[in-house]
Amino acid sequence: MDFNAGSPEDIYVPGAVTTAVKILVVGHFAVGKTTLIGALSEIAPLSTEESMTQASIRVDDLRGAPDKKTTTVALDFGRLTLGDDLVLYLFGTPGQQRFMQLWEDMARGALGALLLADPTRLADTFPVIDLIEQYGLEYAVAVNSFDRESGYTEDQLREALDLLPHTPVVFCDARDQRSSANALLTLVRHLLDRAS
Repeated sequence: MDFNAGSPEDIYVPGAVTTAVKILVVGHFAVGKTTLIGALSEIAPLSTEESMTQASIRVDDLRGAPDKKTTTVALDFGRLTLGDDLVLYLFGTPGQQRFMQLWEDMARGALGALLLADPTRLADTFPVIDLIEQYGLEYAVAVNSFDRESGYTEDQLREALDLLPHTPVVFCDARDQRSSANALLTLVRHLLDRAS
């Protein structure tokens, strides 16, 4: 499968595709949602990244992401075709509290959510879990560890995040295509298991 293809014939969904699924990619501010969608999308992803300004200093907590210079102000969008008849549409939500009004529209029609979590900022994950559960979405947790070891085992993360036993947890690096694909496939398998 050739990801991030940009030729004109690659922008259209193949005619054999019969099923389209909407998946949310969610998580707190600066956890790697835009990066993961960019790593996975087979088309040039739509990104609403904008430069952060002085006005955001009082509202965006840069602890854990001091080098962050841009932020998503609406949504990210990517597409990934799985097999001959299934396409996933990936919608990335903004992570800041001030953008939470977008959640209702973005959650409508979504089959599930891939929740990115930073092991160094687990407390920031709880409001996102609350939103996922409020909208009744099935989800999997992808612990985005980047270059560092998370320092947590899966069981420790489950306990720290108070996850149900059936909620999948996987470790990933959102910059890495293979690792990101594994996280997404973990969610897809979970959704298939819950549907049967």
